[in-house]
Amino acid sequence: MFAALDIATGKVIGQLHRRHRATEFLKFLAVLDHSIPADTHVHVVMDNYGTHKTPAVKRWFARHPRFHPHFTPTSASWINQIERWFAEITRKQIRRGTHRSTRELEQAIRDYLATYNLNPRPFVWTKTADQILDSIKRFCLRISDSGH
Repeated sequence: MFAALDIATGKVIGQLHRRHRATEFLKFLAVLDHSIPADTHVHVVMDNYGTHKTPAVKRWFARHPRFHPHFTPTSASWINQIERWFAEITRKQIRRGTHRSTRELEQAIRDYLATYNLNPRPFVWTKTADQILDSIKRFCLRISDSGH
């Protein structure tokens, strides 16, 4: 699944593909281009998956200047809010369901997406940046003291 989260409203635009190649990603980008008002700048935060960095994808971004690609650091996709949404769909829909086929699973995902978007809510950070950085500092000190 490719998905885009509007961080202001919580709405998710999602598209299922059996494969996750650049071809499918470009189809998803075209859906975003048509789904989001033309006067809106779009910041696309992605992980470092190779599909997101092919020459064809780079050309697409170059031809669509209102789209601004950003990449999370390697192994840090957790900072991408859509990853949090993926965790929710996994917990609330995928793990809870019994899916006897790929088609049933795909339909369950589509149903969840449609239901979710009836009442979307943005994710809200509950800690300040300073609190998060202090926590990271404490963690780093703890692991450096333990010899790791």
